[in-house]
Amino acid sequence: MPQRPQDRPKDRPKDRSRPGAKPGATHEQVERRTRFERARRESLQPGDDIAVLYGWHTVKAALENPSRRIRKLLATENAARLPPDAVHQGIYAEADPLPAPPIEEISADGIVLVLDQITDPHNVGAIFRTAAAFAATAVVTTLRHSPEATGVLAKSASGALEHVPLITVQNLARALAQLKERGFLVVGLDSSGGDELAELPLRAPLALVFGAEGKGLRPLTKDTSDHVARLDLPGTIQSLNVSNAAALALYIATNQLKARSA
Repeated sequence: MPQRPQDRPKDRPKDRSRPGAKPGATHEQVERRTRFERARRESLQPGDDIAVLYGWHTVKAALENPSRRIRKLLATENAARLPPDAVHQGIYAEADPLPAPPIEEISADGIVLVLDQITDPHNVGAIFRTAAAFAATAVVTTLRHSPEATGVLAKSASGALEHVPLITVQNLARALAQLKERGFLVVGLDSSGGDELAELPLRAPLALVFGAEGKGLRPLTKDTSDHVARLDLPGTIQSLNVSNAAALALYIATNQLKARSA
């Protein structure tokens, strides 16, 4: 039988606390603690000019790079004892962004990767890792519509940011024209390409240009390229994730350049 209002205990305190508040805390105490926690979190946020790095390989590579200035390094006690392949690594650093040479000073030798508004930091980080594996000279991105070299991108690059310069440009078509003036062969990769990449007579210095998934290369980027090539695949699926496409294109181009120099 339900209790009538007069039968309920009158000394039961009303629960006015917020989630996480201590039992018996007053409204003023809860508000004060909330403000304190908000201020503490905001004080821990890095500035816009700080690169956030985390993960064993990423932070280790940054510490070993004499060009990288570390501002803050945090590690849990367990992180110091964990192997590099541990899932939870508990290591975090804040550092100054790395200096980048202007596009006019890119070495006119080898391969440069150019990213046409690729915005996914996981993809860009994976492309950096591949670029480092194939000893690419640099990665060029647009100032807008591209992720910053921090956080997820840096973690996905797994230390490659310390080995491959990142160059950002205001106008991609103008940057490609500058590379062409310095002797670069500019090849855009797109599913609509008229040539298969492996069949093109590639030479160094070479710039491989990749567009965002779905949109591909922008029309002006295609028009500025010397060639627009495709990657022919033997399977039923004819498209690759852009980071996988970059790895395959780099493999093809590296083998061609090596054969020509032999």
